[in-house]
Amino acid sequence: MSKEIIYGLVLSGGKSMRMGTDKGAIVYHELPQREHLYHMLEEVCDKTFLSIRSEQVNEMPKGIHYILDNNEHRGPYNGILSAHKKYPNVAWLVLACDLPLMDLKGVKQLIAERNPKKVATAFAGKENRLPEPLCAIWEIEGLKQSITHLINGTSTCPRKFLINSDVHLVFPAEEQILLNANSKEEYEEAILKLT
Repeated sequence: MSKEIIYGLVLSGGKSMRMGTDKGAIVYHELPQREHLYHMLEEVCDKTFLSIRSEQVNEMPKGIHYILDNNEHRGPYNGILSAHKKYPNVAWLVLACDLPLMDLKGVKQLIAERNPKKVATAFAGKENRLPEPLCAIWEIEGLKQSITHLINGTSTCPRKFLINSDVHLVFPAEEQILLNANSKEEYEEAILKLT
C-alpha cells in the first residue's frame, strides 16, 4: 500500500477508572466524544475506526466502523496493535478519546508535518518535548518495532517506546489541544476552555 494512506483510530476501549464514567461517551461537542473524534478523522483519513472492548459493541451507532481489542497487550497498545493486526499495511493516526480540545486544524497540522521515514509523527508540548503516543501518526515500521519492544518485555508504555525511538515531534499551534481529560477536575477545566 502507498505510504500516503492513513487510517484513523479513536482509542475508546479504556475502563475510564479515574473519570468514573466512560470518557468516550462524554459530550463536549453535541456528540459523544468518541464519535466527535471519529467524524473529525473521517474528514482526513482514508478509513476511520473506533477501538472498543467487546462489551461496548451494543453502544455503537449504525454506520460507525470499529475494531475490537484483541486483549493481547496492556493499556493503549491493546487498541493500537489490534488495529495494526487487522490492517498491517497502513499507517494509523491515533487519537485518545479523552482529548476534548482536539480540533480539525490540529489534526491537519499533524498530517501536514508527518515524516513517514520516522517510526511515528507525534504531537509534543513545547516545554516537556515528550511525544504524545495517543495523538500521533504511527508508521508501519513503528508498529512492527512496538511488537518486538513488547515481546522483549522492556515496557508496555507506548510513550517510553517513542522516547527511545526515531520519532518526528510536532508542536501544535494551539498547545491546549493536548489537554487530556482523565478526571472530573480535568473535565471541568476542558468545559471552561470550551465556553
